[in-house]
Amino acid sequence: MSEFLWDPLRKKSVARTPEEEVRQWFISVLHEGMHVPEHMMNSEVAFSHNGKRYRADILVFDRNAHPLMVVECKRAEVALDQTVVDQALRYNRELEVKYIVITNGLKSFIFERRGDAFEFMEKAPLWEEMTK
Repeated sequence: MSEFLWDPLRKKSVARTPEEEVRQWFISVLHEGMHVPEHMMNSEVAFSHNGKRYRADILVFDRNAHPLMVVECKRAEVALDQTVVDQALRYNRELEVKYIVITNGLKSFIFERRGDAFEFMEKAPLWEEMTK
């Protein structure tokens, strides 16, 4: 097994880690399953909020290049608990996305902003549906 994985978003090989495997898997879910164009995604996106630096695992953008979805990836052993949700919500304070996804490669949860709250979605929407 290779020590590296190809990241089609960063256009380079990256070190194979358990979290990176989840990130690359979910990039393929976004592209192949949810029909998100690769050029509308970025991985490992750095940003700051209230003077603190953060790094979003995956950002999906709308047609106007505004953040639409933030994806927080964890390795398989990490439980997708309130701590992980809170991390994604913290990112959203700066990014103001419509969708939040948390995944550990075994389970994935997607939430849609409705008003001031995020609600669990039973089914992941296609990019075309998200950008309407």
